[in-house]
Amino acid sequence: MPKKLPQADMPAADYAFYGLVWAGTVMTERVDRALVRAHDLPVSWFEVMLWLASSPEPVPASVLGNSTMLSRSQVSRVVDALQARGLVARTPSARDARSVEVSLTAEGRRVFEQADATRREVLAPVFTDLLDEQDIEALGTVWRKLKAEKEKLGQEPTAGTTRPPR
Repeated sequence: MPKKLPQADMPAADYAFYGLVWAGTVMTERVDRALVRAHDLPVSWFEVMLWLASSPEPVPASVLGNSTMLSRSQVSRVVDALQARGLVARTPSARDARSVEVSLTAEGRRVFEQADATRREVLAPVFTDLLDEQDIEALGTVWRKLKAEKEKLGQEPTAGTTRPPR
């Protein structure tokens, strides 16, 4: 279980960064436990299903690797596991014969809807019921800025890389 954040004498940027890490870890663990218990569905599987459910068309496997917080090899293993359970289907891409596209099956949509209801129920007391609309919009703004910077750089920072403070 992650430790509570100390507030004393920590620079605001450090406190904000570790606050994001702490909140993400705590909420992810909470959701993971609930999804595994109720649906035998780890949060990494749910994340892939969430991206698939959000798309009206099948998603190229490479896009899943770029969209999720999982590595490409993790996405491949998750898609294998979801396919083995009959929750996703892989089809050859109509646009690129070298790649495959992934989509939820009818059973996958049913399981996703149930799991999503569980996720929302578990997060409500510590997220959506606790934060107001402005808080949630501010978090969305922060996430979009951080994600845009990552995409602009085109890669994850390597260990030891430093950037000047903003």
